[in-house]
Amino acid sequence: MENDPVTPEDQEETSEDGRENMKAWFTENMRMIVSVVIVVVIAAGIYTYSKRAQAPNVSNKVASTEQDAEGKISVIGGDNESTDTENAADQNQVSEDAQAQPQEQAQPAEKAQVAAPQTSQETEGSFVETAAKGDGSTNLARRALANYLEKNADSSLSAEQKIYIEDYLRRQVKNGRLKVGETREFSKDTIAKAIEKSKGLSEKQLQNLQKYAQRVPGLK
Repeated sequence: MENDPVTPEDQEETSEDGRENMKAWFTENMRMIVSVVIVVVIAAGIYTYSKRAQAPNVSNKVASTEQDAEGKISVIGGDNESTDTENAADQNQVSEDAQAQPQEQAQPAEKAQVAAPQTSQETEGSFVETAAKGDGSTNLARRALANYLEKNADSSLSAEQKIYIEDYLRRQVKNGRLKVGETREFSKDTIAKAIEKSKGLSEKQLQNLQKYAQRVPGLK
């Protein structure tokens, strides 16, 4: 009858029939399944091998690019290697030329030093003194006095009197720090006047000047 209940025995028979059908299907299609598995394995092997083969080529390209960026000779070779070598030679030549230029420029400077103007010049009524490195107005006044005494010797002047004369002359010109090449002009009449004034100094004034004269041994 159509409404008879399904018994456990019937269910077990149905399951056995299903398993038998599956076994029969696998048996019939075993070759096709094995072929598909083999194709999948081969394809996976080819894909993996191609990836491994591409990796070294990428590394070589990166290394070649880094070396080219640093200005080294290309690892590719051929014409590029020759070009890089010529560029390096040109750069070396430029460096040698740059190093040679300061030496060539130094020669005119040396000639200029040789042809430097004298620090003292005498005119009809004065001595023009030019400041050298480290000179102040007192140094220029001392030089002017020495030049004057060469032409008008006066052995009676003491070191203390010469200190007074230098200070007197220093006050007659623009004072302050001098730059190299600056000049100061000292009138011969002013120098003669300072000498006369120094001879009228009192003993006390000369004693006060003595400590300054001791600092300039060349005045004695």
